[in-house]
Amino acid sequence: MKISLLGSGRVAFHLAKVLLAKGHHITQVYARDFEKTQKFADKIQAKAYRSLHEFETSDLIILAVSDSAIADLVMQVHQLFPETLIVHTSGSTDIEVISHAHKKAGVFYPLQTFSLERDVDWQVTPLFVEAANKDDLAMLFNLANSLSNRVYQYTSKQRLTLHLAAVFACNFSNYCFDMAKQVVDAEQVDFSLLYPLMVETAKKATENDPKQMQTGPAVRGDQNILAMHQGLLAQAGRDDLKQVYQLLSDGISKRHHSD
Repeated sequence: MKISLLGSGRVAFHLAKVLLAKGHHITQVYARDFEKTQKFADKIQAKAYRSLHEFETSDLIILAVSDSAIADLVMQVHQLFPETLIVHTSGSTDIEVISHAHKKAGVFYPLQTFSLERDVDWQVTPLFVEAANKDDLAMLFNLANSLSNRVYQYTSKQRLTLHLAAVFACNFSNYCFDMAKQVVDAEQVDFSLLYPLMVETAKKATENDPKQMQTGPAVRGDQNILAMHQGLLAQAGRDDLKQVYQLLSDGISKRHHSD
């Protein structure tokens, strides 16, 4: 299968890397920053182009770009390749952003957090596919199954729900780790002392119902500890962290004591 890739960011990098490793041929890449795109193309044995008008015909065009760029790129690609399957890799963008202008529309969404510094275990990474017609859906299933052992057909609405949940599970939890590091850094306390706790918390949440695994002063209703912690944050001049602490504590309390 000949694949064209639009984008040169984190998702594009990791997706290109695994596609190449699994024997798929990425023939050409395009992104706004040509110098960056050229370096990216060299790494994945593809050809970089300054313009979509230079592209050759391929079997699949993957838009691994920001959500805001998808609609405009779809219009450009449609004018050049009206019969080629176009997919985006977004968790929150509806397939209709493509299908309203292009009949061969699809989605190829990996539910994962991507960083350039870390490798991704694609075999356990859930991949979600969607397509406007059954033949294209079959193609996407075959492609996804070559990368991952966890492939699902979800609607755009289901995928959006997953993306929202991922923000809570990944982005917000990582920000909580960041806030924890800010607290200990202020007193020159070693952040790594929290690592076993962080790992055990994640393990419990993935092996059990997170609600049943909740611990801490808020779920116990320990008002003395809650007040002490908020007082420490106030004394440190960290009203921002105090507000988050109170908001999350109130949420935990309502979740466990509202009945």
